[in-house]
Amino acid sequence: MNLAEQIKHLIKKELLLEWRSKYALNGVLLYVVSTVFVCFLSFVSTDKVTLNALFWIIMLFASINAVSKSFLQESRGRQVYIYTIASPLALIISKTIYNSMLMMVLTVIALGFYIMVFDFGPQDLGLYLLAALLGSLSFSTIFTMVSAIASKAGNGGMLMAILSFPIIIPVLVVLIKLTKNAMDGLDRSVSLDEIGLLLIINALVMSVSVLLFPYLWRD
Repeated sequence: MNLAEQIKHLIKKELLLEWRSKYALNGVLLYVVSTVFVCFLSFVSTDKVTLNALFWIIMLFASINAVSKSFLQESRGRQVYIYTIASPLALIISKTIYNSMLMMVLTVIALGFYIMVFDFGPQDLGLYLLAALLGSLSFSTIFTMVSAIASKAGNGGMLMAILSFPIIIPVLVVLIKLTKNAMDGLDRSVSLDEIGLLLIINALVMSVSVLLFPYLWRD
């Protein structure tokens, strides 16, 4: 099979496994809904800037729970089997695409529930939704690669936190600034730098993943 066919079959495999267990979808949805509800009960009154930052904190931990299983929870036997039937390039691309789709769906659902519970209405909802989708894409690409690295070492959860911290903090800063612009209803041209920066970060992380993963998978 060529690369495109391998990617298609691997994505189909991920979708079938998720449909059977619904581990990531149900688990992360329960986390998001319960966390938002607890915050709603805890905060008497909160300004929109704090609510914006709180949303990204919730989505950060939700993405860790959803994406970390990509490699950390793969059994050794399944890894060996995939190694024999697919190229490492197809594997990392399919994992990234699947995790991106999963996170985008979860982000849209979480944002809708967040707006409903907190009456959190950005003035430019379209730009805020774009920022949320770019954020979910960034979380997916970063945590997929970090999960692959952590799976090759002991204590993967601790290693994942250490490796992802220097990359994820700049992304969060840019996302909070971009969504703050959307909340204030600023002209969209003001946010072009942040959107471009997020796209560049995603492209760089994906490029590094494609270049380095074959050497990592060989071990």
